[in-house]
Amino acid sequence: MKKILLALAATCALGANASPVRAFLTTADQQQLMAPSAVAAPATADPVIRIDPRRQYQRMAGFGASITEASAWLIRNGMSPAQRDALMKELFTREGQGLGFDLTRLTVGASDFSRRHYSLADMPRGQTDPELKSFSLALEREDVIPAVKQALALNPQLQVMASPWSAPGWMKTTDSLVQGQLKPEHYGAFARYMVRYVEEMKAEGVPLFALTLQNEPHFEPGDYPGMRMTPRTRAEVVGKHLGPLLEAKGMKTQILEWDHNWDEPWSPLSMLSDATARKYVSGVAWHCYAGDVSAQSQVSRHYPELDVWFTECSGGEWKPQWAETLPWMMRHLIIGSTRHGARGVLMWNLALDPKHGPHLGGCKDCRGVVTIDPKDGKVTRNIEYYAFGHASRFVRRDARRVDSTGGTQTLDHVAFTNPDGSTALIVSNFGAKPQRFTVLGAGQRFAYELPASGVVTFTW
Repeated sequence: MKKILLALAATCALGANASPVRAFLTTADQQQLMAPSAVAAPATADPVIRIDPRRQYQRMAGFGASITEASAWLIRNGMSPAQRDALMKELFTREGQGLGFDLTRLTVGASDFSRRHYSLADMPRGQTDPELKSFSLALEREDVIPAVKQALALNPQLQVMASPWSAPGWMKTTDSLVQGQLKPEHYGAFARYMVRYVEEMKAEGVPLFALTLQNEPHFEPGDYPGMRMTPRTRAEVVGKHLGPLLEAKGMKTQILEWDHNWDEPWSPLSMLSDATARKYVSGVAWHCYAGDVSAQSQVSRHYPELDVWFTECSGGEWKPQWAETLPWMMRHLIIGSTRHGARGVLMWNLALDPKHGPHLGGCKDCRGVVTIDPKDGKVTRNIEYYAFGHASRFVRRDARRVDSTGGTQTLDHVAFTNPDGSTALIVSNFGAKPQRFTVLGAGQRFAYELPASGVVTFTW
């Protein structure tokens, strides 16, 4: 009844001839969590947000989070089958109040959010395997592949990408998954390793639309898999090995460059300056942990033909306050990254436990989109759940970002037109006071007062 009354109020505020606007509000005090909310009649004193659907930008692939080994293990082993099915439906469909995640990312072998460190072709120290006779997806078949296949069954439009945290240790200068660089004599073997992964995952029923060559290639963590790759190395592996091999096999899996932070745009620019490598690259992937989101546009100005992807950011207990973290995520991830061209936006772990794991090394206080308590399967929906839900539930695959301008310095906003012609407008109040505004355009004229640190999505 409450939802019906709110919808009637919204329609009355707009006038009899206007199509109804639905508004969904999340507040920093958590009293409203993507809850239906009423719009109002506009006033001349309001700041105005104008939408121009004629000015279109990137075509959207969607929003989502990574199905790490930790996430997959928790979902499959920390919940009853009924709990698991309900959560996966909630995350990967829009039925009921589902989030509708359309994008996910996998790790090729272990990351820090794995219960053990492994590659897909491990060998005893001192031994090598250039023919990849030891290659096996056995560990991925335990939890990751079944979890992804369930997500794909629920959402056949789900697009899956993957990133390695390290080549097998025998390919590296350290002969270890931890630290080190790829040896030049194994550039070809590493390319074959990545292509083998794509081929065998497809055989398992998990097609991959894109790969990055290396997660965070300028970072060598000391306690979990990682591998430093300079721009020159990345260009050589892509240009002389991985790109030609994918092409020779007629494989459509895309190669995305960089997959690291906003603070070093010079690195993808350097790699892409290699003309041979450049012809095999379809996009640039970004992380949030340093720098400013505007770096995405800085690189795009040089290579406007390349897609932009945002592939990782983690929430954590270092920023537990909703009033601070919710508007930050909206400003930088949901609104900022898409306004700077991102076709897809990914959070890091889909699910973690109350102890911020399972993990082996690395981040000790990261949050998942949801927290699952393996003692009873209870699910806690975190800040990240609602931040991403304000986009993923309402912005459909193949939507176009459209022009939105105006507002105030404390209002961040982004607008999309869905394939069915509906519009979604997301507005976040970064300020410490409520902010009233009027929305004009796309066949609508209405007003709203957004609480401090609150987020609202309008659809019509």
